[in-house]
Amino acid sequence: MSTLITNIGELVINDPAGSFGSLTGAALIIDGGQIAWTGLAGRAPAADDIVDARGRAVLPGFVDSHAHLVFAGERGAEFAARMAGQPYTAGGIAATVAATRAASDVTLRAGLRRLADEMVRQGTTTFECKSGYGLTVQDEARSVMLAAEVTPEVTYLGAHVVPPEFGRDTAAYLDLVCGPMLDACAPRAKWIDVFCEKDAFSEDESAAVLAAGRARGLLPRVHANQLGPGPGVRVAVQAGAASADHCTFLTAADVDLLASSATVATLLPGVEFSCRQPYPDARRLLSAGVTVAIATDCNPGSCFTSSMALCVALAVREMGMTTQEAVWSATAGGARALRRTDVGHLGVGARADLLMLDAPSHTYLAYRPGVPLTAAVWREGRLAAARPQVLGG
Repeated sequence: MSTLITNIGELVINDPAGSFGSLTGAALIIDGGQIAWTGLAGRAPAADDIVDARGRAVLPGFVDSHAHLVFAGERGAEFAARMAGQPYTAGGIAATVAATRAASDVTLRAGLRRLADEMVRQGTTTFECKSGYGLTVQDEARSVMLAAEVTPEVTYLGAHVVPPEFGRDTAAYLDLVCGPMLDACAPRAKWIDVFCEKDAFSEDESAAVLAAGRARGLLPRVHANQLGPGPGVRVAVQAGAASADHCTFLTAADVDLLASSATVATLLPGVEFSCRQPYPDARRLLSAGVTVAIATDCNPGSCFTSSMALCVALAVREMGMTTQEAVWSATAGGARALRRTDVGHLGVGARADLLMLDAPSHTYLAYRPGVPLTAAVWREGRLAAARPQVLGG
C-alpha cells in the first residue's frame, strides 16, 4: 500500500555524499517501506493513502550513531557534583558496572526498551547501542544479546575501562577482552569499540583490541580524544575505523588525519553540556573537509539525554555549525558513521524513515530549543509515533 505525504512545507532530502538538500511545497510517496518518489506537491502521482502535512517540515529520521543504552541504576548525584565544580574523569563508570551486573535481564531489557522507545518518539529511527557496563564475559554477552533485540547496530565495548577486580592488571583484562569475552560477544555484534584515553587504554592496547575484533569480523570505531589530547584519532584512522567519537581535544595533525581518511568525526555535544567541558570545534573540522556526525552518547553518567534535537541545537549554538550542517550531520552524517547508505536521506530507494516536525522548517530544531516538535515518525514506512489528531487526510 502506497502513501502520499503532501503539502510539506520543507522536505529535507539530503545528498548522502555530503550536502544538505531540500524542497519547499513538496510531497513524497512511500511504497514497500521505501521512498518511491519525491518532488513538488503539484506533480505528485496518485497513491493508495494520503497524509496532509499541512505545511510542516519532513526530515529523514535522525541517525544516532553513539549510545550506551544497556545499563542499570542512575548517576544523578554525580551530575549534581559536576555542576558544583567537580571535574568529569570517567570514574563513575564503575558504579554503573556494579548496578548492571546486579540487575536481572528483565530489568535491563525494560530500561533498554524504554530508552529505545523514547528515541523513536523523538524522531530517531536508527541508533547504535554499545555494551560496556558488564565487563565480565557473562555480563557483556547478555548486554550484546539485549542490544541486538532493538537494533542491528550493536557494538561490543568490553574495552570501556578496566573493572575494579583487575586492579592495575590491564594486560590480564585485555586478554579477557580479546579472548573469551570477544568470543562470547562477536556472534551478535557488528562493531568493536575501545575507550582510548589516558586513564583507560593506551594507543598500543587500543590497537590490539581493534585488531582482535577485526579478526572476528567486527568493524572498528573508537572513543577518541574526549578527556584531553591523545592518540585516539590516530588509532582510529590507522585501524580504518568508521568513526572517531568525541574529538573534543584535537591537534592540527588529528584534523589532517581525519580529513585525509574515511573516518567520520562523531561529535557528542550533549557530553560537553553535561560535563562542562569545552565543545569540539566543528567549524574547524568542516573547513578541513572532515565528515562530521552528531550523536547523543546517551548514557547514565556523562550525558543522560536521548534527544538528537537538543544535540542539533547545541551544535548550532556552541560548535559553529549552520542549521543545515547540523541537521545533515544528525541524519546523513550519522549514517556515514554507521556505513549505512539506506538511511539518513530521503532519496528514491532509501528506507522510509521520516520525521515530521510541528514546524515549517528544519531551522526550528535550533530556533525553538527544548520544545517538543515531533509531530509524527515513520520507520520503514510504518507510522511509529504521532501526536493525537496531528495528521490530516
